[in-house]
Amino acid sequence: MSGIVRPNIGAEFRRQRLGHFRDAQAYARYRRIYDRAMTGLPAPDAIQDVPTGFGTVRVHRFGTDGADARTPLLLLPGRTASTPMWAPNLTGLRASGRVVYAIDLLGEPGLSVQSRPFASAADHGVWLAELLTGLRLDRTHLLGVSIGGWTAFRLAMHAPDKVASLNLLDPACLFGRITWKAVAVSLGAFGPLPEPWRRRLLSWISGGADISGDEPVAALISAGMRDFTAFLPPPTYPADEEVAAVGVPTLAVIAGRSIIHHPARAAERARRLLAQGVVELWPDASHSLNGEFPERVATRVLAFIERLDADDALRH
Repeated sequence: MSGIVRPNIGAEFRRQRLGHFRDAQAYARYRRIYDRAMTGLPAPDAIQDVPTGFGTVRVHRFGTDGADARTPLLLLPGRTASTPMWAPNLTGLRASGRVVYAIDLLGEPGLSVQSRPFASAADHGVWLAELLTGLRLDRTHLLGVSIGGWTAFRLAMHAPDKVASLNLLDPACLFGRITWKAVAVSLGAFGPLPEPWRRRLLSWISGGADISGDEPVAALISAGMRDFTAFLPPPTYPADEEVAAVGVPTLAVIAGRSIIHHPARAAERARRLLAQGVVELWPDASHSLNGEFPERVATRVLAFIERLDADDALRH
């Protein structure tokens, strides 16, 4: 267990433009919900708070360092979701014995603590590279959903040598531009709306998924939206030449029922531009595909990264 890192709480962090919880009561409420949601995951083998130039990142490690020579897998959650969102996926992803790391994104609701404001979207690639250095990981497979997929791609743009592969589940603002529907959900979810309305909007973006108060991850996302203030630069939509310049092996899964972009157009752009891309359009999936199809996600991702590891071993 790492040492205690004080969360950002109160108006002083608003003036510094750092992500923070509104007050002590808001943090205590969020932390209770976070801890409850974490009980849905396997017990982590280690918990670390890793310093970077933009703040301290909460990392949960599943598996024992040194016990598996294969390249580890790092999980990046969607916006406001944090580590507990991987509850449906971790058992499947750990089935082969590979070490898996899960993190809370800097500047988002969770247990990572931002200490320096972001100047631009490019800073997300910088802090993530610093995190991998702090974890002493030379190369890592990355699995990101939604904005987590976008963040993973920023790392590949900034430090491709650190990325063994990208596994992107309906990444936001990467292969397709954000739609007006997603903007409406975002504005409504973060605005001063009654809780039932906020949950209805969240259900809309997740294709009608259960967002009742009894569902721990949905409750956590809602609490983060209510109790946490973020100062994040808008995710920059990469130009064609920027996407094409990333030569990292990439599995991109586009959800056919997603409302964050036009799925068919996003899939077409990914196929056209990714230098080493495998692009799949899952017509029956919504933006919440990691929760809808956990076994399918684990099977597909593990098949992709294990083939890459085998090819790499043959080359060496």
